[in-house]
Amino acid sequence: MMLIATFAKYVRCAPGFVSLHASRPLLLVGGAALICALLASCATLKAPRRQNDVCAMLATHPEWRRAVRRTERKWGAPAHVQLAIIWKESSFRHDARPPRKRILFGLAPWGRVSSAYGYSQALDGTWKRYLRETGRSSWAASRTDFGDSSDFIGWYMATTQRVNGVPMSDAITQYLNYHEGHAGYRRGSYRRKAWLIRAARRAGRQAERYRKQMRACP
Repeated sequence: MMLIATFAKYVRCAPGFVSLHASRPLLLVGGAALICALLASCATLKAPRRQNDVCAMLATHPEWRRAVRRTERKWGAPAHVQLAIIWKESSFRHDARPPRKRILFGLAPWGRVSSAYGYSQALDGTWKRYLRETGRSSWAASRTDFGDSSDFIGWYMATTQRVNGVPMSDAITQYLNYHEGHAGYRRGSYRRKAWLIRAARRAGRQAERYRKQMRACP
């Protein structure tokens, strides 16, 4: 049953999938039920089209609303800043990855420019540090899971506030830390990157847009 629940977490169909009678053997689960679960998963994981309308997004994905509010209570990270970071990093795509490098005069793809992955675009090393510091296991948390990604962002923002003194509400500076890392931010690496400063300002504007909209969300 634990295996079923773990699988259900990733297909987002836990209620229907695990409501089978416990006495029935797993082998009796029909193929049609599995296909239904997978189709429902695809529909749920599809990135929203109206990403400037946070009320519409959260109405379509009520589990996202619950996740960011839970992270806000746990880490103190404002929901609208979390959402703005996810918007800027992955455009709400659960399996987002950076583009591939190109070799042979740009003709052949080769590897990725970084290990960033998922909603939060967490790097492999930073994700492992998050798991270690929060006591979570790699099988129980995933970068493709929205709730886990929200919790990761809350943890990172709380660390930014602790080590670099950046208020949780300062979306622009929080994003610069998120992108450059805490040591990179302290070194001022972002000052040589005009494109990154523009990106951080866009994240800040989106956070403010989300903040105003969320006050009126039903």
